[in-house]
Amino acid sequence: MFCQTPPKLLFTLAISLLMLAACSQEPQTETSAVAVAEVTSAVAPANGGVVTMDGSSTVFPISEAVAEEYLAVAPAIRVTVGVSGTGGGIQKFIAQEIDIAAASRPIKETEAAEAAAKGIEYLEIPVAYDGLSIVVNPANTWVDHLTLKELQMIWQPGSTVDSWDDVRPEWPAQPLRLYGPGTDSGTFDYFTETVNGTAGASRPDYTASEDDNILVQGISGDENSLGFFGYAYYIQNQSILKVVPVDGGTGPITPSPATINDGTYSPLSRPIFIYVSKTSLQKPEVRNFVEFYIDSAPALSAEVGYVALPTASYEASKIALTGF
Repeated sequence: MFCQTPPKLLFTLAISLLMLAACSQEPQTETSAVAVAEVTSAVAPANGGVVTMDGSSTVFPISEAVAEEYLAVAPAIRVTVGVSGTGGGIQKFIAQEIDIAAASRPIKETEAAEAAAKGIEYLEIPVAYDGLSIVVNPANTWVDHLTLKELQMIWQPGSTVDSWDDVRPEWPAQPLRLYGPGTDSGTFDYFTETVNGTAGASRPDYTASEDDNILVQGISGDENSLGFFGYAYYIQNQSILKVVPVDGGTGPITPSPATINDGTYSPLSRPIFIYVSKTSLQKPEVRNFVEFYIDSAPALSAEVGYVALPTASYEASKIALTGF
């Protein structure tokens, strides 16, 4: 998976691999972060160094957990994890300001072309499944579910929906206030492409932030709010948020580890990624950290609220990393 390969093909190959592995019904390996630490510590660089990572706020909870576990393995190595959105992280990656970009969508063709123009070769590594979650304030007693058509009505460019009864007449005539990721977010791109048909196509009059914690605060404090972000942020804040089942054509489905993993929470389930450059992998501390990330991802993704990929996917990433 080098930058010369078209990104759509990369994504297709990644999804095909995940689906094939899932269909094999191979039992998941229960991965202990402590066990991983014990294995990896034997080869962790002893001379220190810095590993820099930035990008998706959706991927951040996993990356932060991995970085914390890695500190116990390699205390001499400093790992920094920033949150500037998928687009912001990939731009820093292309500018060679960071070693690893975290992304809640595949790299775009335009971004891949920029990387290729600079001679940057990279590896795309899927790390977990996410179910993009639609949430409202717990005081909202009227929303039982939303259809994709209703989400489009609300979020499409030029939408005139500004009250809950604009969505369904039986709902209250109360203002509908929207919260969502900023335009640099991969979650924003995925949501708008899935719901509105074009990545980036959205009404502009909503409260936007690249920091999902700010969105959580806004929605939890606003009775008439509606917003969306990664499943982990809902799980971490489910006492102050209410998740909304989504009808993608087969009836309302609530996101959960089971429905995200088996694909029934469709079409808002998706894999999330990290990208690492060939140049950065020449640094022992970066290569070791990425190896640790792949080994730790199954256990830690579940720990922070996401869904582990099939074991075969992580094995494929380890093989690809070894040969890169």
